[in-house]
Amino acid sequence: MRITGIDYERYDLELIEPYTIAYETIGQAANFILKVSTDDGFVGFGCAAPDLVVTDELAADVERAIPDYIVPVLMGQNPFHYARLLEELRGTLKSSALAMVDSALYDLVAKKAGVPLYEFLGGFRTHIATSVTVGILGLEETVSRARQYVDQGFGILKIKGGLDYEEDIARIRAVRKRYPKVALRFDGNQGYTLEQALHFISAAQPLGIDILEQPTSIDEEAVMGTLTRDSPIAVMADESLKTLSDAFRLTQHELTDMINIKLQKVGGIWTALHINSVAKSAANEVMVGCLDECGLGIAAGLHFALSRPNIAYADLDGHLDFKVDPFGHLFRLEKGILYPNGQPGLGT
Repeated sequence: MRITGIDYERYDLELIEPYTIAYETIGQAANFILKVSTDDGFVGFGCAAPDLVVTDELAADVERAIPDYIVPVLMGQNPFHYARLLEELRGTLKSSALAMVDSALYDLVAKKAGVPLYEFLGGFRTHIATSVTVGILGLEETVSRARQYVDQGFGILKIKGGLDYEEDIARIRAVRKRYPKVALRFDGNQGYTLEQALHFISAAQPLGIDILEQPTSIDEEAVMGTLTRDSPIAVMADESLKTLSDAFRLTQHELTDMINIKLQKVGGIWTALHINSVAKSAANEVMVGCLDECGLGIAAGLHFALSRPNIAYADLDGHLDFKVDPFGHLFRLEKGILYPNGQPGLGT
């Protein structure tokens, strides 16, 4: 089995509506789809979703990387040597481009094995519930959006905030009053100071918030550590974690209760498996999250999430924001639960 062809497509995907988080407003996203062909007729697919803030990449960086770095390293190689190939590319590619290659190689080897990727990786479970995100909106709009998602069958809502903790609490209180049984999570996207985060925790804990995601700045990890030690709500690191070294540092110093692994920000499944092992050794539960990714990127995250016992949570809803998702057929979403389509590899 040798790689004989490499091609790609770029999709500039328009969001149904722009959304706001603590540090930016987003209206569209570029996704790159890598297609890696072999001499025995298999084609592996991988997705890159570059994000300047999260992955330190522009779309142009990914586009240049394909002919300059990816093609020369992969052409003529055996996809089963993915560990060596990915390590060779690690020094030259940023994280989403590396995740794209990683996904395509894993897709190929699982297709060659004739099994869905999650089974190739370990096959711990067959489906997982995902949260769905409510961006920073006014109070009435927040409740209206929550109603829309609950009516669609979602049982887990992740509410974004971080601009004004008092408004954030009011929004959570309103949603909780309307939906007393829905699971609620909150993402501060680095927006709070220590004092603001403590006020938020004091008010939000009686409202049944399960997870508090990245409430404070990545530049003040000790502050997040203080919250982790004192908070009755589980604190989860997201933007603070981009590498295996980050995972070791955060868990070694007990700076977080949980970690959010996004394949696009860590460089794909190969690295994510190592990060997950570090988290497991430190008794940190894991969520698999996403960026603004089409169904191909979401499918990679889903298969990874299904393969490991300590990945208890998923936030794989990025594809829902797009007007058109060219890879929505790779899984099905029923009442907030994601199921792979059962086909070999990623299901392409």
